[in-house]
Parts: sequence; structure tokens; C-alpha cells
Amino acid sequence: MSAPLPETMAGVVLTGHGGLDRLVYRTDLPVPVPGPDDVLIRVRASSVNNTDINTRIGWYSKAVTGATGDGGSGGLVDADAADAGWAGVPLSFPRIQGADAAGEIVAVGERVSADRIGERIVVRTLMRAPAAFRPFECWTFGSECDGGFAQFAVAPAADTFAVQTPLSDAELGAIPCAYSTAENMLVRASVTGDDTVLVLGASGGVGVAAVQLAKLRGAQVMAVAQGDKAAAVAALGADRVVPRGASLRDALGPRSVSVVVDLVGGAGFEGLLDLVRRGGRYVTAGAIAGPLVTLDLRTLYLNDLTLFGCVAQEDVVFANLLTYLRDGRLRPRIARTFRLAEIHRAQELFLTKRFVGKIALVP
Repeated sequence: MSAPLPETMAGVVLTGHGGLDRLVYRTDLPVPVPGPDDVLIRVRASSVNNTDINTRIGWYSKAVTGATGDGGSGGLVDADAADAGWAGVPLSFPRIQGADAAGEIVAVGERVSADRIGERIVVRTLMRAPAAFRPFECWTFGSECDGGFAQFAVAPAADTFAVQTPLSDAELGAIPCAYSTAENMLVRASVTGDDTVLVLGASGGVGVAAVQLAKLRGAQVMAVAQGDKAAAVAALGADRVVPRGASLRDALGPRSVSVVVDLVGGAGFEGLLDLVRRGGRYVTAGAIAGPLVTLDLRTLYLNDLTLFGCVAQEDVVFANLLTYLRDGRLRPRIARTFRLAEIHRAQELFLTKRFVGKIALVP
């Protein structure tokens, strides 16, 4: 007979938009109760993602025009709480963040089969059930509802998936947000083995995932990363690594790639489309260097290019990840693991970008 569940738990509460001081570690939070279609998860691992930082500092507000790192530690004075959530609406506080969660199901709602208790699971970050599976609508775990920065979390059963994998808890907890973001970009851009893919920001969590997942498709992968990270990025599958700051036009040549996967944005955007072959694709799911860019529409339309912005995910995206995990074809790179109580240190390291891969958090 299993031990009864506790009434309280440890977790990190976001008390409002701002700096790291807005993240408060507590040990007296009530263990959440699953709704009729939900499951209760004992969280074994989560990880740090850009979306957690963006949400905390209010970077999604249209009043913000700078890079995500500008207010990563101290917050952003120009953020407007009225549109600071990723969906352009106010967030509710207090909020338990954490876009990732891996663990096991320990209780279920009344309309969920008790047979699911004991499953090892991951939660789909861009949850579809709360939006009734409508296209281009979703809730983000840890934003529109409480997430994985706690010992227990509630999620819709339909967005909680059983996994069978030898990956550690920390490795599994690094998968949902970063890898679904990267997989979604590749799915939207219809990347195949015939493509040459350029990945910007290739040493970060989503960038590493994009490199790995593009190689799984058989594509040739060009990656941009800081020079001292080149060997690590190459080991993950990149066929060539161009040092960050180098001229991509000189290094690769015009019209040299068929797909650009951009997680950086900012000033580096200028000239990217000149690298894309006629009929090629540009896809983005982030702008850590800044959201405002200059675009020459002539480059876009005269070369029959297609631009994709990616947030919402169709079911095939997470289904693909589960298949890769089942087949043992995917293993994230964990740069460092912190206890959840050390979340300030974990996010401070994350903001330095002096690592390759993911920063894991364990309760």
C-alpha cells in the first residue's frame, strides 16, 4: 500500500514580474488537487528555459524592445503587466513557474483511469486540452497554470504522456519545452534529409535540440555558437560550426542554406535571409537578442521565401518526441544540475550563456 500524500510541499512561487527576488522558495505550499480530467504528478525534475525568464521579467510585453538578458536578474522597468504574459494577457500571481516537468503520476481525477497511477511521465509544455484542442491555441505549463517548479504539480491527463526510457530524471525533465519547441520549428518548416539547416544560438537548450533533431531527419546542419563551444556543438551533430560574431555570408556564402532556425533575433537578423536559397524557409521561436529587426521585403518576396513563427504545437510534435525517446534516439546534454531551492543560482548561470545544453532542476 502506497504512503499517503503529504498536505504541503516545497516549491518556488513567482510573486510578480521583476528580478530574481520575485522567485520565493517555500516549504509550506499546499499540494494541488487534480480536477476531474487531471493527474497529480510527483515532479522528479524540471529545467530552466528562456520562457521562464521572459515570463518573470515581463519581456513578452510589447513595451519591451531589448534582449531577454537585459533584465534577467533585476527585471525590466519598461514591462507593462497588462500584456506581459506570452499570450499578451496579464498573468495571475502568485504563480508556480516551470515549463518542464518529468516525474510520475501519484493520483488522478475522477474521469481519469486509476491505471495511470505509477506511470513515469512528461508534461507537454504547450498544453492543448485547456484550449479544447483548437488550432493555434494553447496554455503554457507554468504560465497560464502552475508548473513544474515544485514537488507536485497538476496537469491535464491528455497533456501528460507515459514514457519508457533509460534517461535519468534530470535528462527527461529537460525534454518537454526545449525539444518540443525545436521539433515544432522543424515540423512547421518541413525539414527533411534534403535540407541544409542553419541553427542560430546552437549551444542553448533549444539550439542543441534543433541540431540533434535536424540530424535525426538526415539534414546537413550548420550551427552558430561561441568559439569555445564549437567542439561540444559538433559532437551533438553539427556538420559545421561557425563562430558567433563571424560573417555568415563570408563563412557560408549567399543562398547556401534551405532553412534558417533562429532563436536569437536582434541585430543578427539582418542578412540572414540572404543566406537562404530561393524557395527556402526561415523559422523562429525566440528572440533572446531582441525582438525588433529590419526586414527588406524585396529579399522575402523576390526569392519566394517563407517565414514561420512558432508557438502552438500540433499533436504530431510531441508524438515525434515520444517516439524518439522510446527508440533511444534522443539524449539531452545536461550542463549542470541544481536543487530547486537554488533556483536563483540556476537562473543566474542560465543568463550567462556560458554552457552548452540544459540546466536541470530537481526538488
